[in-house]
Amino acid sequence: MKNLLWTFLISMVPIIELRGAIPAAAVLEVPWYFAYPAAVIGNLLPVPFILLFIEKIFAWMKKVRLFPKIIHWLEEKAQKGAAKVEKYALFGLFLFVALPLPGTGAWTGSLIAALFHMNKKWSILSITLGVLTAGVIMTLVSYSAVGFLSFLL
Repeated sequence: MKNLLWTFLISMVPIIELRGAIPAAAVLEVPWYFAYPAAVIGNLLPVPFILLFIEKIFAWMKKVRLFPKIIHWLEEKAQKGAAKVEKYALFGLFLFVALPLPGTGAWTGSLIAALFHMNKKWSILSITLGVLTAGVIMTLVSYSAVGFLSFLL
């Protein structure tokens, strides 16, 4: 049960997200049928809050001397991913979140959707479908790799 909680918590961490939580769960020997839903739910939990509040949080953080560089870095990161997303709109947002590559995921996808004022309802749907897809990919890859390695050892 403790390892399942770790899976859930890891999936909520920006940048690591579900892409790190599912491989960790596989190594921690959490069954995939528990790890997948825990990672998906944990990864999706911050999405509505990011979509609703990130602009206000950024505005406040820019006023605090410690944060402007961090906010600028995050906005630049969103700008880099935005070109791919804007070209295909909500399908682009889905693809951006679904492909389990470094720098993509629910956090960055939510940031892009919020900063580009995409429809929140459709953004949540695109991001959710993207997270579900990324979860399937990561589960297949992670559990296959761990199973193969344990077979060799």
